[in-house]
Amino acid sequence: MKKVIIYTQETCPPCHAEKLWFKENGVEFEERDIRKNDQYLHELIALGAAATPATIVKEGDSEEVIMGFDQPKLAELLGL
Repeated sequence: MKKVIIYTQETCPPCHAEKLWFKENGVEFEERDIRKNDQYLHELIALGAAATPATIVKEGDSEEVIMGFDQPKLAELLGL
């Protein structure tokens, strides 16, 4: 099963759009708000991301990081 983690912040319109898209497509995800938890901010920086949203799609030992709301890439990775 795939695990989806999205790094967000409240003032990020693309974050809201991506979360809505996930909900509309029945994708379960874990939201990590970088403004509410410093650890999440450090994780985001470690990914090499400079902005939100940044999304991790994990399956087994593989992990893909998507910068920004890249709907075609997310749909491909999630089989939508």
